Amino acid sequence: MENPVSEIPRVIRLLTQSTPATQRATVEKYFTPSASFTHPFCRTGSFEGSRWLIWCIYRWYKIMSPRIDLEIDGIAFDEKKLTLYVNIHQIFRIWIIPFYKAPVSLVTVLKLVRYPPLPPQPSYSASINPNDSQNGSLATSSKTPLFFIQSQNDLYQVNEFFRFFSAFGVLSGFLLLWQFVATALCVLGAGLLWPVSWVEQNVIGGNSQKSIGEAARG
Repeated sequence: MENPVSEIPRVIRLLTQSTPATQRATVEKYFTPSASFTHPFCRTGSFEGSRWLIWCIYRWYKIMSPRIDLEIDGIAFDEKKLTLYVNIHQIFRIWIIPFYKAPVSLVTVLKLVRYPPLPPQPSYSASINPNDSQNGSLATSSKTPLFFIQSQNDLYQVNEFFRFFSAFGVLSGFLLLWQFVATALCVLGAGLLWPVSWVEQNVIGGNSQKSIGEAARG
């Protein structure tokens, strides 16, 4: 990819909504040979040739759900760390199970590698020959850099993950109820253990490295 932010929506659609041949060509074009894939249901690890496993995962994904409705809600690119964050929502269906569908949201974290890599910055004291660009020493600077996917990590909230195997959202409903109960328990715990907060505020001082024992000793 020359521009990850503008190109990644098309790459994702090719991976999830295209024919088998196009799907495989997309994996081979945009992923490095040692790319890794991590998902709540599976992972590949990273080794030479692991890209083939990623193609198999996408192929099985498409076999299970030949029709996938997918929308990209937002994209953010951390250029310094070469990390792409893509917010996605999709409707996953399994063709062999009538009336089954799982509307889920996720954030896909894509670690990229740049080729050619950025050249080391010359020191201010180094002399620069204006003819260097003509004799080839700065040849890489004239090339358009390309970005390849080194790893893909699909992140789901627990309630989104449950939707994959929750008939008619029953488990998701129970999880939603538990989350509200857990919030109530947090409120109760914060109220009952208010002395701990008082000590932290008045003796320790916030996120200090000083332990309660050290604070008591002064």
